[in-house]
Amino acid sequence: MQEPDNPPALHSDRRNNRRQLATLTTSKSISNLALRWVTAFLPTLERAFSTTTGTLTSILGLAELGGLSTTLVGRTLDRGRHRLIFVTSLLLVTASSVIALGGSIATFGIAMVLLLVGVSNLTVAGIAYIGERVSYSSRGRAIGTFETSWALSLLLGAPLLAFLIDRYGWRAAYIALALLNGLAAIAIFRSMPAPQAAGAATKTSLFGGLPRSAWPPLIASAAVAGAGMSIFVVMGAWLSDDYGLSVAGLGAIATGIGAAELASSSAVAVVADRIGIRRSVGIGGLLLGLGLVIIAISNYSVIIALIGLIVLVIGFEYGFVSSLSLMSEAAPQARGTAIAVGNAIATITRASLIVISGQCYERFGILGSATVSAAALCAAAAALISDRRRPVGQ
Repeated sequence: MQEPDNPPALHSDRRNNRRQLATLTTSKSISNLALRWVTAFLPTLERAFSTTTGTLTSILGLAELGGLSTTLVGRTLDRGRHRLIFVTSLLLVTASSVIALGGSIATFGIAMVLLLVGVSNLTVAGIAYIGERVSYSSRGRAIGTFETSWALSLLLGAPLLAFLIDRYGWRAAYIALALLNGLAAIAIFRSMPAPQAAGAATKTSLFGGLPRSAWPPLIASAAVAGAGMSIFVVMGAWLSDDYGLSVAGLGAIATGIGAAELASSSAVAVVADRIGIRRSVGIGGLLLGLGLVIIAISNYSVIIALIGLIVLVIGFEYGFVSSLSLMSEAAPQARGTAIAVGNAIATITRASLIVISGQCYERFGILGSATVSAAALCAAAAALISDRRRPVGQ
């Protein structure tokens, strides 16, 4: 008798993988919302804490250093203990929302550190989990799906938080986020497989044990992330200062940005594997650069400014999500460690550029932040060009 092309066990594995990917994506969307609403509604928090854009962006930049904690979990991930990192990360995000209810700059700073630790480790664990289970030829689709969470967090969450803030005040947003992330932690614990012993993890030191070929994709991904965050961190303040947008207006724009990001990350899932991951990163970078140019020449026209912002968002999302697939194969024999180190590089990059961008914005307006973003983009291009490990198109 002829064997079926796809045995029932294989179908079962695929269904389980799809369910697990859906659960991961949903959980990451919720945790991302806890992070992303802060920059989208920055003017609200300025008023709540009686402070300035520069102060809050400096706190955000310093809190980004919490992402360095991912260097501690690389070997844990290489041993197959992904669920432990998933659940712990979501509980940290939950705790951050509870602490932020204290309503002071100090509690906000502590909350942001815990939040960045949680979000960073959840992201690293998710990419490592996918990298272990999906072949490189199909990884763009899986990681693209996982990273729709970045877009879904704003597309679905921004209107909800805008409503809660308008009706009940800023604390209502933190209460909702604490409840949602707590439920996500329970869902992950119940649905993800128990720890499985992986192969013997390759022994690596923190930064010195990876092959030389691993560094260009790690640096390129970090620089693309920095280029995007240089604008995102001041986005709400810029639109409020230059165009007088209200909380409702910022919520509507955040929703529109979420829709653009969703389209872009979905495009990665559909297109990137076909045209090549490295080429996709380059295309995203070009669009990001075009968005910066449009923003620079907007000359206080809200329509042109929003067009530039949308183009930048589409380019950033497409390029950055593609770069995660590139990063996931930087060192296949020590994937968890490589991704953790890559996130540490990205953390340092983002933290530095967030602080610099916030200070440049206060002195030079959006052109100052755009210049910071452009410099990071040039660094990403240089790293991408030097990445010769794979054939052109991959």
